[in-house]
Amino acid sequence: MSRLFIGLLLVAAVLAGLLKLGEFGIGPVVITRENEQKIILELGKPRGGATSAGITLRWPLIDEVKVFDRRWLHLSSAPKDIQTLDRERLVVDNYVIWHIADPLLFFKSYPTGMKEAERQIDQKVKAKVREVIGQRKLMQVLRDSRQEIMDEITAKSDSELQRFGIQVLDVRINRTELPTNTEENVFARMRAERNRLARKSRAEGDEEARSLRADADREARVIVAEARSKADVERGKGDAKAAGIYAAAYGQDAEFYGFVRSLEAYRKTIGKGTTMVLRPDHPFFRLFQQGGALPALSAAPSGH
Repeated sequence: MSRLFIGLLLVAAVLAGLLKLGEFGIGPVVITRENEQKIILELGKPRGGATSAGITLRWPLIDEVKVFDRRWLHLSSAPKDIQTLDRERLVVDNYVIWHIADPLLFFKSYPTGMKEAERQIDQKVKAKVREVIGQRKLMQVLRDSRQEIMDEITAKSDSELQRFGIQVLDVRINRTELPTNTEENVFARMRAERNRLARKSRAEGDEEARSLRADADREARVIVAEARSKADVERGKGDAKAAGIYAAAYGQDAEFYGFVRSLEAYRKTIGKGTTMVLRPDHPFFRLFQQGGALPALSAAPSGH
């Protein structure tokens, strides 16, 4: 019984040792963690696909194990100078979120390892960033179509890198700035454009104001003309009515009417400081010559 127990202990110790060696990539046992994926190379050639999380066996000294990260990885790109569709230059940098979707294809594409893979990813993504931004105008890149641009770059980069066993989750643009030597020129053009729009708006406003003033003047002239016409009509009616009253008054007492009219003529003609040079027997003074007697007024001129 003790021998059996000792034997089991020895087996357990051997297994524990193999597992421990497997953690370091040594021995016949290959342990794959959740965040890893591994390829077993038999005499330099892949033996099957990538391992899944758990334990896999291999031939010691014959099989080689290549370890690849299963997690999403981050790769930042250096700033680059890109020209937009409207010939404006921008300094743009970006980063990529990616992971190894097919370890076997990835290993065949980049047998030298991650450095070569990251260099290739950076080149491919840079080319797509340059291509997509080059098809957009400055304000689209800075404001209007920024999300659309990043989505298009992501889709094109993912399509380009799938054949290397790489999946691109996202491409983000960190910075879009004008180069220092062209920033002032761009601002000057923007100011000139705003001034042009302001002048155009002012000119349109002045034209509309002139049109409104012309319409108002025309309406005012029409209103004044209509008012004058009505005034002339009313004045004519008043004059006719006055003439009727005068005629009625004259018909009732012609001598008294002539007397009143002569007095009105004197009042309007002879004022303070008035000098008149006339013959004493002039008809204008006939009323004075007759001593104001009404019977003599019949000979007096009724038009004064």
